[in-house]
Amino acid sequence: MEAPYIETQEVSFRDFRNSVIEDYRLGRISREMSYLGRREVLTGKAKFGIFGDGKELPQLAMAKVFRNGDFRSGYYRDQTFAMAINAVSVESFFAQLYADTSVDREPASAGRQMNGHYATRSLNEDGSWKNLMQQKNISSDISPTAGQMPRLLGLALASNIYKSVKFEGSEKFSNGGNEVAFGTIGDASTAEGHFWESLNAACALQVPMIVSIWDDGYGISVPTQNQRAKADIAEMLSGFQRKEGENQGCEIIQVKAWDYPALLDAYARAEHFARTESVPVVVHVIEVTQPQGHSTSGSHERYKNEERLKWEGEFDGLAKFREWILDYAIEIEGKDESLATAEELDAIDNEAKRFVKEGQKKAWENYQKPISDLTNTILPLVEKLKEANPEVSSEIEKFSKIIAVAKKDIFHLARKTLLLTRDNDSADRQALAAKLDEIYAVEKDNYSSHLYSQSMLKATNVQEVPAVYSDNSETVDGRVVVRNNFDKIFEKYPETLVFGEDAGNIGDVNQGLEGLQEKYGDVRIADTGIREATILGQGIGMAMRGLRPIAEIQYLDYILYCLQGMSDDLATVQYRTKGGQKAPVIIRTRGHRLEGVWHSGSPMAGIINLSKGILILVPRNLTKAAGFYNTMLQSDEPALIVECLNGYRLKEKQPENLGEFTVPVGKIEITKEGRDVTLVTYGSTWRLVMEAATELEKIGISAEVIDVQSLIPFDLTHEIAESVKKTNRLVVIDEDVEGGTSAFILQQILEKQKAFRYLDSDPLTISAENHRPAYASDGDYFSKPSVDDIVEKVYAVFNESDPAKFPQI
Repeated sequence: MEAPYIETQEVSFRDFRNSVIEDYRLGRISREMSYLGRREVLTGKAKFGIFGDGKELPQLAMAKVFRNGDFRSGYYRDQTFAMAINAVSVESFFAQLYADTSVDREPASAGRQMNGHYATRSLNEDGSWKNLMQQKNISSDISPTAGQMPRLLGLALASNIYKSVKFEGSEKFSNGGNEVAFGTIGDASTAEGHFWESLNAACALQVPMIVSIWDDGYGISVPTQNQRAKADIAEMLSGFQRKEGENQGCEIIQVKAWDYPALLDAYARAEHFARTESVPVVVHVIEVTQPQGHSTSGSHERYKNEERLKWEGEFDGLAKFREWILDYAIEIEGKDESLATAEELDAIDNEAKRFVKEGQKKAWENYQKPISDLTNTILPLVEKLKEANPEVSSEIEKFSKIIAVAKKDIFHLARKTLLLTRDNDSADRQALAAKLDEIYAVEKDNYSSHLYSQSMLKATNVQEVPAVYSDNSETVDGRVVVRNNFDKIFEKYPETLVFGEDAGNIGDVNQGLEGLQEKYGDVRIADTGIREATILGQGIGMAMRGLRPIAEIQYLDYILYCLQGMSDDLATVQYRTKGGQKAPVIIRTRGHRLEGVWHSGSPMAGIINLSKGILILVPRNLTKAAGFYNTMLQSDEPALIVECLNGYRLKEKQPENLGEFTVPVGKIEITKEGRDVTLVTYGSTWRLVMEAATELEKIGISAEVIDVQSLIPFDLTHEIAESVKKTNRLVVIDEDVEGGTSAFILQQILEKQKAFRYLDSDPLTISAENHRPAYASDGDYFSKPSVDDIVEKVYAVFNESDPAKFPQI
């Protein structure tokens, strides 16, 4: 085990001096980056800027205890830290400010995130894992305040997991659990629920986590005393302070942002507690200044009085650091030694300005070259079409007056030219159209790739393995199928673990994990507190460190607690890093029809629209659910799998090849063939649709029933359109509210699959009432589509087209 920083403080004065001066140099470079970055925004060369000036010293101290294999989960003010661990350079800092789409020049997000959002690349170009133990790791930042906290919990908990879990390749992700997860957050964001939920869970689980709170006294313009119950967050957290002999709680360290030696000591102690004792630590960094205010969107002079502004000038961290360096004196062997002279520090200041300016200039030139190349490619092609339409000359003139040309300006010129010359089929116009298609494909990749995995392990590449049955196959409760399949999964994949409310000791509320904790231990089959947001975050962080977590949310209704993390974090991991990171967590839940307002909601439309980037799988029974788990564990993508809540006690035949059979994603299943109408549905409603189809058959209507199975991705081979081509009628049955998932399904079938061409009747949707279902079976009957509803509404379609044959009921 690598010794913590606190145990390696014996250094020579020369080494100490070099370290201090290097910190000063880095701090000055970072400050100059902030100053110049703001000017670049205000002069129009960048859209927005948010910087870490004022926080340089604590971040330098934090970087000293950050080791290979460690992870950071932070927010958008940690540029000094990122520089100190060599995750950001001056050039990459400004490349991000300009939104440069080159991964080489802007490796954190390839221009997809605003400045200050950092990430290291965990993946090789083919999507395979790098050796994360050979680098210092930053999990990709997100803007929503405190949204980084749930993920931080998972990153820290993974270290505890790796103390007992080993598998082939696990050495890439951990050295016996010796890694620490570092989090950063602004003091105002500690008012967010995610902060409290995450810290509470960390204190209960005792994970190696260090949370730094940068306390500058304000949340944008709102002073701290208006943010929380107490202005001093350390005082508020005092009840979390661990007691001697207890294995709960955390350590709390308060330190001033301008006190360099105290910061070094604070982070040395924090690392010791976290890395050596696996105790979470809160480092409350107070008296932080913000020399340029919150961001380029406004001025802090509007809400800070003169006294505060004067204090910030006097207690600026770098100014105090300079004072400390100049005042430092020590006698060694009878000789007075100092750290640096004022002239030496002045030279460092001047060099920092020059160094930053050179880096900014290089970043701007690199950013501008592809734009210049595009202009030089497109403009000559456009000019050839001036004679074809005089308005083209006007467009060229407008383009020539643009001071800072962007890609969108070039594309607008080309597209407008093609519109103006639409009646001209010359070779010159064809050349422009062909070139536009070519460069558009490049920009499509620059701005829209990697929403889903592009590796060989993407879910759609997993081969279908049908469930195998024999004459001896048992007919059992659905819960038994999924439980026995999980048994095979945990036996087959040692990196797989499941956790959630009641998931461990009692084997989940529906006994889908019955007996598995006893067999595989409480590390891999674990109970959690009632804390859905951090159950998801636990999964995200673990998955980022090579584990294969199954995060169980007890009911679909409660997935709404997770939706912010699903939408802002998990769904965007691959996209916002352009394939640099992944988090293949499986979210397990159960939902759809049961009784009661809060155990039978079906908010699927919200989920599918807010979670693009996560596969949304809706199996109709537990065998199909088991197959989806088997599929997703062979892929490198995140997924939500919604088990049918009313299916656990229904009988199913158990496959012989548990743990092996797969259900393909993006593939529908025709569960009943028919001639007259296509009925499309999913999940628990499928049983009702099948029953309704039987009733319709009796009155002369032959219905084809399609189980969607996978909402995202949706029917990749367009089989539904082929069904509609045969039947000429389409009905979508869904237990979401009207305009919910049914609207998405219709858009996919009518617009994407062009099935409208085959319709002889208006498409119909049959959905739930626009409220949660009322309690009990009667509530379900009157709130959601019933067999009677389906039969009558489908019948009405035929009554409209042929009232003689199908008289009104």
